[in-house]
This record gives sequence, structure tokens and C-alpha cells, in this order.
Amino acid sequence: MNSLELITTAKGNPSLVLTNETDHQALLAIKDLIQGDPLGALSSWNHSIHFCNWQGVSCGRRHQRVTVLNLSSLSLVGSVSPQIGNLTFLRRIDLGNNSFHGEIPPEIGKLFRLQYLLLLNNSFQGEFPINLTHCSNLRVIHMGGNNLGGKIPTELGSLSNLSNLILPANHLTGAIPLSIGNLSNLRVLSLVFNNLEGSIPTQLGQLSKLEYLQLSRNNLSGMVPTSLYNISSIYFFSINANQLHGILPPDLGLTLPNLLGFYVDSNQFYGQIPSSIANATRLVQIDFGINFFTGFMPKSLGTLDALELLAASDNSLGTNQGSELMSFLTCLSNCSNLQILDLAKNHFKGLLPHSIANFSTKITWFALEDNYISGNIPLGIGNLVNLQYLFLDQNLLTGSIPNSIGKLSMLEKLFLNNNNISGEILSSIRNLSKLGELDLSTNMIEGSIPISLGNCTNLQQIYLHYNHLIGAIPYQIFGLSSLLYLYLSQNYLTGLLPQEVGNLKNLGRLFVSKNKLFGEIPAALGNCEVLEFLYIDGNLFEGTIPTAFRQLKGIQELDVSRNNLSGQIPRFLGEFQFFQYLNLSYNRFDGEVPNGGVFTNISAFSVVGNSNLCGGIKLLKLPKCPMQGLNERKRPFNHRLIVLTVTLTIGVLSLCILAVLYRNRRSRQQVNLASPLKNQYPQLSYGELFQATNGFSPSNLIGEGGYGYVYKGILNPNEQIVVVKVLKLHKRGANKSFVTECEALKNIRHRNLVKIITACSSIDFKGNDFKALVFEFMENGSLENWLHPSLLEQHEPKNLNFVQRLNIAIDVACALDYLHNHCEMAFVHCDLKPSNILLDGDLCAHVSDFGLVKIF
Repeated sequence: MNSLELITTAKGNPSLVLTNETDHQALLAIKDLIQGDPLGALSSWNHSIHFCNWQGVSCGRRHQRVTVLNLSSLSLVGSVSPQIGNLTFLRRIDLGNNSFHGEIPPEIGKLFRLQYLLLLNNSFQGEFPINLTHCSNLRVIHMGGNNLGGKIPTELGSLSNLSNLILPANHLTGAIPLSIGNLSNLRVLSLVFNNLEGSIPTQLGQLSKLEYLQLSRNNLSGMVPTSLYNISSIYFFSINANQLHGILPPDLGLTLPNLLGFYVDSNQFYGQIPSSIANATRLVQIDFGINFFTGFMPKSLGTLDALELLAASDNSLGTNQGSELMSFLTCLSNCSNLQILDLAKNHFKGLLPHSIANFSTKITWFALEDNYISGNIPLGIGNLVNLQYLFLDQNLLTGSIPNSIGKLSMLEKLFLNNNNISGEILSSIRNLSKLGELDLSTNMIEGSIPISLGNCTNLQQIYLHYNHLIGAIPYQIFGLSSLLYLYLSQNYLTGLLPQEVGNLKNLGRLFVSKNKLFGEIPAALGNCEVLEFLYIDGNLFEGTIPTAFRQLKGIQELDVSRNNLSGQIPRFLGEFQFFQYLNLSYNRFDGEVPNGGVFTNISAFSVVGNSNLCGGIKLLKLPKCPMQGLNERKRPFNHRLIVLTVTLTIGVLSLCILAVLYRNRRSRQQVNLASPLKNQYPQLSYGELFQATNGFSPSNLIGEGGYGYVYKGILNPNEQIVVVKVLKLHKRGANKSFVTECEALKNIRHRNLVKIITACSSIDFKGNDFKALVFEFMENGSLENWLHPSLLEQHEPKNLNFVQRLNIAIDVACALDYLHNHCEMAFVHCDLKPSNILLDGDLCAHVSDFGLVKIF
């Protein structure tokens, strides 16, 4: 009788008692499928206490039936039992912020009393459960942060009581159902970070109670329905990062008076920014960036007291009136809460007004780069004491850097490059103790590099190239242990390159080209073992290339041309694995040109202007090197010398024979791990990858991530099976992810890390940018597929025994130990999960996907 059970009382009379045995058994079934409970949250789920007192369980007073199941944020791991559908009195389910996986049981559709379904931030898969539409009392559905795919069912439009539909950060596809317009009680609609396409339905304009609209980061196109701008209750309006176009209505602020946040960036909108937007007086954040807006910025924005963020970068804003920018920035002095102002990459002209000194002291980000701004940097900029990022580069600024910049003690990035700034680098820069990046390049800055720059102990990148700097390079700069990039080329610097350069253990790039540096190249540079780019060309260096350079295993580009270097070209330069460019031209090198590694590719190196070289590859057309010893005069010797020579020769031959025999024996016992350097990173074109993946056919698609599609391919002529990760370059952050992954993979080598074959940065057959990474194919797929197989894989079950699981765990631990403790730079993966652990034919684990890696 469901939860009612006939029991005989003490007097022998049968009576109905509410024992809820069905609920009890359903809860135990739910517990059985939870494999991980690190916090011991379900330890109370036992027979010693009534289940209504179990953690996360609430029951109704009258019938003692389970009405609430709240297991949120307990670090639980497992799947959800179908028996949850037997808890027929449930009104609220909250499993959010755990690690549940598998499909959402369709049996939840039986819970006709259910009002709140919260499954956010788990790993649920499969399609949106259509049976949920039977739960007619549902008010809130929150399934954000899962792996749900497929289309949003049109049947959702029947849930007339639904007020919150929240499905962000999934893999939903198809169009937004028109039926959502029938949800007359809907207040929150969030579909951000999916793969939805098509246009925004005009029916959404019927949602008269809508307050929160979040459709960002999809593939939506077309024009925004005018009716959507007429829902006056909306306070959050976000449609950024799509392919929408059209103009914004001129009465925008009148029809949406309650706006707090308005985001239309990264689309294709055009026309003018409506001045009526200031009528929404509560506005806190506005972002018009990366569109095609033209005209002027409305001065009425200066009336928004609550405004914290104003962004309109990457447009065509600005007119020929030079005073327009001044008057607009002056108006913003009234925005007492302004924190971020980004007007970069537009057509603004005119002077920077002194009124910027009156900006809110809360401002942390001030970006006006890539415009046509002229005049001096106002002295009052020093009043912005909380400024962290100042970008005024690529303008027409003149005059000197104001000393007041030294007051900006919170500054982390200072970009003034590509202007006409003159004067000296002021010693007050010593006060910028948090400065991480300094770019003053391509100006007319004079004087010497201040010693006080060495006080900026957090500096990672210094760009001072293309200026008129003189004097010696202060050795104090080389005490900045955090320094990664140092660019000093195209100045008038003199003196020696200080030996202290060897202190920069993390230095990746050093450019001192086209100065007047002299003396020998410091051998201490060999201590910079992570150095990748070294340009010292166009100076007066002499002597030889230091043998300590043998330690620069990661070097990619080396230019020592146009100096007075001499001696033989070191053969170890031909042993470097990652060499892409080597320029030794116009020096006084002599002897034989090596013929290994980079020296086999005529387009990758140059030795012109060295008249005493010989040998090398045929394309160099250098004379053959003379044979040594043939024309030496015979020297007198005696019989004792003959006996000694013969004895030594026999001894050496014996040792050689023994060594050969020992090596052959060892080769039978273990695989030789040394691989040839040649062709380690083959150059593959878009066409070759297109052919390898059968035209990037869906039948070759084996996976998809946030930033890329993963295909299986076969490379000819060796018919090598590979994995090709094609970046979604239309996704914001994809290009950065590609660069980060390349930066990481070129610096790490370990048996438990996925091996990269090559990278491709090219254009496709339509002229669009194309970027891809090519990896070794792993026969056994990802650990995710073994632990949580999809429906299609469940007919061929995969099982890992205890030893295999232990070995995989050890493999992953070894990989992490290597990344954290044994690399030249420390790497933090930041995205370690079963889907990023790949298994080869022997079930050996390889950690993959370094797109989010952090490098220290």
C-alpha cells in the first residue's frame, strides 16, 4: 500500500500507521549509488535513527514523508538512483555543487509535487530530461555547469508555474524553443555558455515578468526582437559574444528603466549608442565593446552615479571634433563609483583633459590605447591612487612621463608604448612595487635606464626597445628574479652585458640588439636555462660563443649576427631540439659548419659574411674542409714507441668490442629512449590536416571541449594515427588557450604527459584563421569513458580492476609531481579531471589539455 502498512496493535486490532517504508528504501537506494562521501555527510543514513532525521532530509509533519532532499555542497561522487522517483512528496531537490554524473533519472518526472530542482555544478550527461515537463508545479530548474547536450525540449513551454529556467555552461544545441514565450511567470532565463544557434524568438517578448536575461556566449544570430527591449521589468540584459546585429533602439533607457547591467559586447551591432540609456539611472555595468558602433559617446552617461564599468573598446567611436573626448571624460568625473573605463581601439581624438584627476579614486582600469589622443599625460593622473592597469599606448602622446605616476603604488601594468613621449624614465618608478609589466617601447625616451627600476621586485616584463637610451645596463635589473622578458633593442646602450644576467633563472626572452655593447658574451647566460629567444645582434661583442650555452636546451631563436665573434661554430648548436632560427652571419667564425639539427634546414639558419667557413650542407656552397694530417711531416720514432702504440691500439679495440657487446645486450633488455631530433616537430599544413581527418568529418569527431573540437586522423605517408584538436577561434579565450598550451607543451616532457606531435597555425581554404594541435592517439580513450561510459558505450562495458586503477593514480601523481617540482618552470594544470586523462594501449595514463595551465 505504498507508504502505508497494516500493523497489529497491542490490543490485536489492525491499524493504519505511517511508516514511510517506500521513502526509506528509496533513500537507501540513493545512498547505494554514491561512491564517494569524503566529508562523511551520509554517515547518519543508517538504521539507528529515523530517516527524517538524516542529514539533508526533511519530512512533512503530518505524513512523515520526505519533502526536501538537500545534499548540496557535500563533495559527493556518484550517480542518482532512479528510485528517487518514489519520493512522491518531494517538493525540493538540491544536489548542487557535487560530482554527480550519468544521466538525470527520467523517474524525476513522477514527482508531481516538485517545485525546485537544483542540479547545478555537477557532471550530469545526456539530454535534458523531457519527463520533467510532467512536473507541472515546477518553479525553479537550475542545471547549470553540467555536460548536458541535445536540444531544449519545446514541452518546457507547458510549465506555467516556472519562474527560473537556468541552464548555463552545458552543451545544449539547436534553437531556443518558441514555446518558452508561453512561460508567463518566468523571471530568470539563463542559457549562457552553450552552443545554441538561430535567432532569438520574438515570443520572448511576451515574458512580461522577465527580470534576468542571460543569452551570452552562444552562436545566436539575426536581430534582437524589438519587443525584448520593451520588457520594463528587466534589470539584467546580457546577449554578448554571439553573432547578433542591428541597431540599439533610441529609446532604450526609457523602455528598460530598471537596468543594472547591460551587455551587448562581441557582436555586430552598429549605429550610435543611444543617449537615452542614461535614463536607466541605476545602471552599474555597461559593455558595448567589440562591435561597429560609430559617432560619439553620450555625455549623459556622466549622470550615472552608480556606474562601475563602462566599456566600449574595439568600435569606430569618435568624430573629427578634437574636443569631444575631453568633454566626455570631464563628464565622467561625476561617476563617483567608476572602477573600469575601457575606450580602447576607437577613433577618439584630442587631448587628455586635466579633469581626469577628478575621476573616482576607485578606478582600477583606465584604457584608451590605440586611438588618436595627443598632448601630454596630465600631471593629475597621480590622483588615481588605486589604478592597477593604465593603457595609453598606440596614441600620439608627447611630452615626458609625469613624475606623479610614481604615486600609483597599486599599478600592475603600465603601457605607454608607441607614442612620441620624450624625456627620461623618472626615478620615482621605484615606488611601483607591484608593477608586473612595463612597456615604454617605441618612443623617444632619453637618458639612462634608472637603477631604481631594480626596486620593482614584481616586474616580469620590461619593454624599453626603440628609444634613445644611453649608458650601461644597470646590473640591478638582473636582480629581478621574477623577470621573464627583457627588451632593450634599438637604443644607444654601451658597456658590457653584466654577468649578473645569469641570476635570471626564469628569463625566457632577452633582446639587446642594435646597441653598442662590447666585450665577451657572458658565460653566465648559460644559467638562464629556460631562455627561448636571445637576440644580441648588431653590437660589438667579441670572442667565442660560450660553451656554457650548451645548457640552453629550450632555445628556439638565437641571433648573434653583426658582431666581432670568432672561433669555430660550436657543434652543440646542432643538438638543440627546439631550434627554429639561428643567425651567425657577419662575424669572423672559421672552420667547419656543423651539419646536424638546425644546420640541415637552409631556411632556418644563416652564416653569410663569415669568409673562413667550410663544409656544411651542400646548399651553402662552401668549400670542403681540408683533410687533417695527410701532409704532416713524418717524425722520427723508435721501436719502443711502436710497441707502446700497438699495445694501446689493441687495448682500445678490446674495450670497444666489450662496449659494443654490452650495448647489444642492454638493447635486448630495454627500449632505447633516445629519439632522433630530426623531424620531431613536422610542419603540417591545413590541407594535410583536412585530408587526415577526412575533411574534419563528423564521423572522425571523437570529442569536444570549451575551446576546440577533437578529431581522429591518419597522417600519410606513414599512416600514423593522431588526434587533431581544432581550436574554436570564434570563442573568446580560444586563441589564448592555444598559445598557453603551446607554451606549456614545448617546455615539458614526461612519459605520463600526452605527447604533442606538432602545432599548426595557418588559414583554411576560405581564408579564415586556423589553429590546431596534433597529439599521439591514445587507443583506450579517456578515463572518463571508462569510469562513466555513455549510453552508446554501455553495451560494451569497460571495467578497471583495483591494480589498474592504482597504476593510473600513480601515473597521474607522477605527472603532477613532474609539473610541480621537476620542470624548469613550475606548471599548475588547473583543469585536471577524468576526461583529461588519456589511456594508451597498456592503460598507462597520460595527462592532457594544457589550455588553462598556469606557469610560474
